[in-house]
Amino acid sequence: MAVITDANPASQASVALEREELFPIREVSRLTGVNPVTLRAWERRYGLIQPTRTESGHRLYSMTEIERVRSIVDWIDRGVAVSKVGKILARTEPLKALAHIIPDDLVQADYAQWQQQVQLAVSSFDDRALDQVYNQIFSSYSLPVVFQNILMPLWLQMLQRQDAFGQTSEWLFFDGFLRARVLQRIVALRGTQPRKVIVSALAGQCRELELLVAALFLSGNDAGVRVLTTGQPFDELALVCERIKPQALVLFSNHVPTADLPRRLNRLALSLDCQVMLAGDAADLAQDSLAGSSIGCLGNEGATMRQRMTQFLAGTLDT
Repeated sequence: MAVITDANPASQASVALEREELFPIREVSRLTGVNPVTLRAWERRYGLIQPTRTESGHRLYSMTEIERVRSIVDWIDRGVAVSKVGKILARTEPLKALAHIIPDDLVQADYAQWQQQVQLAVSSFDDRALDQVYNQIFSSYSLPVVFQNILMPLWLQMLQRQDAFGQTSEWLFFDGFLRARVLQRIVALRGTQPRKVIVSALAGQCRELELLVAALFLSGNDAGVRVLTTGQPFDELALVCERIKPQALVLFSNHVPTADLPRRLNRLALSLDCQVMLAGDAADLAQDSLAGSSIGCLGNEGATMRQRMTQFLAGTLDT
């Protein structure tokens, strides 16, 4: 196995992805800013990363592991305790049921192949080719897998790597394409149904595409979903709900919840005639503090978000 020693981190990352080469711990430390002692602790104490070992015992890290390290850093920077990061990261892994049928490395290789095709179309700014690949992915996988395992990880990877010339333009092109397609699907699913569910972001706590994907997960043929524009004032939600009269208001956030969030949500719920729910990573992180309240926590797992919402509305799932 070859080890990359190029001095340019962006170049290293690109070549490693193409050749699936491995990095020694000193290179991983330089690429991520995490010192080797911490990397070893995350491996031994929490099992968050699993590097390959050489015959002599040296650790080698794939690009998948490096991206995982970056995700860990991101969550810790948001205020999540390292002991809780594993639960959050687990949602981005392939479905466990699928892993029993197809070896995980083959599943990941298949995802990577689709991501490479998407990346090629994006780097060429070719919307027709991108649309073709997008439709092919949808014909091969379920909705949660399409976004959680293929498109959104690539979108996030591109968002975090905008240090080279042209990468910002590529991400903007990809982000705009996905936002348009996701919104199109939401509108098609709701058709002429009454807008029973309003989905709104907690201001400044997610990007528009993340909000739209969550709304898509919650969409179905039996409930029209309406998405409020990002930046919706929290203190005006009661006014919006009074006029639209939804059955449920789902608030979305990918940030660590503030200490006063449970109080604010419960206060909002008292002023509304509809069920209030919380979705996104914040839902998992705030679940304990919202236990016993009327606020329903939907989590951030595409395969279960809509199921939980339906159960909350039917009164068959405890809050």
